[in-house]
Amino acid sequence: MSIPKKVVYDETGKPVEVILPWDVFQEIEEVLGLDLDEEAKEALRQARKDREDGREEAYIPLEEL
Repeated sequence: MSIPKKVVYDETGKPVEVILPWDVFQEIEEVLGLDLDEEAKEALRQARKDREDGREEAYIPLEEL
């Protein structure tokens, strides 16, 4: 994946900031799940716990979707 960006450097040449196009930023947020509200995050945490605990009854079979 190539991300269009502008890098801002300080006086010593060290990169200190990156500027991204808004649509790229939003896509990154979505991929990382940073755009989820707290309710959705909690549902994902519970799903992970159900999976780790082997609770198959917590899931809907693919055939039923």
